[in-house]
Amino acid sequence: MVDFLRKLFGKEKQQQPERPKAADMITTAPLSDQQITAIVSNQNANYEMKQLVASVGQSVGKQRDHNEDSLLAFTNTISGSAESIPFGLYIVADGMGGHQFGEVASNAAIRLIAGNITKKFHSYLYGLPTQMIQDSLQEVMEESIREAHKYVQREAPGSGTTVTAALVLGQQVTIAHVGDSRAYSVYPDGRMEPITRDHSLVKRLEELGHLSKDEAATFPHRNVLIRALGQGEVLEADIFTVPFPTTGYLMICSDGLWGVINEKDMFRAITDAPTLHRASQNLVEAANAAGGPDNISVILVQLIG
Repeated sequence: MVDFLRKLFGKEKQQQPERPKAADMITTAPLSDQQITAIVSNQNANYEMKQLVASVGQSVGKQRDHNEDSLLAFTNTISGSAESIPFGLYIVADGMGGHQFGEVASNAAIRLIAGNITKKFHSYLYGLPTQMIQDSLQEVMEESIREAHKYVQREAPGSGTTVTAALVLGQQVTIAHVGDSRAYSVYPDGRMEPITRDHSLVKRLEELGHLSKDEAATFPHRNVLIRALGQGEVLEADIFTVPFPTTGYLMICSDGLWGVINEKDMFRAITDAPTLHRASQNLVEAANAAGGPDNISVILVQLIG
């Protein structure tokens, strides 16, 4: 496993902190809701192993009659005598509104991408490693996006979808991104830093200096994309690796959330919640309270330990 991680990241495995002493007494009594809330909300708690915790939220919104968003959250933890390596895959896809089969495109995209990635990692997750993966994480993501693109073009012509996928291995996040769904790093000090760059007309005009940030927020053609999975012969996805925001959260969402709620309100909805599940529901409820003009999807991920 150590050689495997070195190949993927080109770095030495980080030394793990000293394991805390085991409790003197162990009980198997079920925890109450209050006890669970207290445990999850304790940011200073010490955990014997690193693990990912994730929660999702989704709504059709207040002004749509069907849902073209799809999401996937897959978290895997295996621990024993060997070191626990957190593994997670999180994807949000927003089918292109107004196009035929938008919901088919988004659902097919997350299933094909997830299927390809988990197939690559199957022996490392569920068996004894006997064969090295020949591709890097970024190459695995690129191949998965390319296969989904071809499938959508063939099976749902005329449709399209955004895709923002995050593959978490250890403390690294490899992103594959097309369209205007977003990934954020959310920090306890109030920072919400976008990890991805929108592939939209309004973002391009802002980058060229034709629109200010305030003008971009009210631009009448904000939903026009210049890249989408399933559209065009050749798809150019943004694929890169960044550190996991270990003191905060990774958030992935569709524009039904970030396009309606500002970053300050999103941060408050997350940090005011006693649990990660409540935080994701707070975000969905805030977008609906603001009118819910579009489908809403959000994934929140935290690395503890």
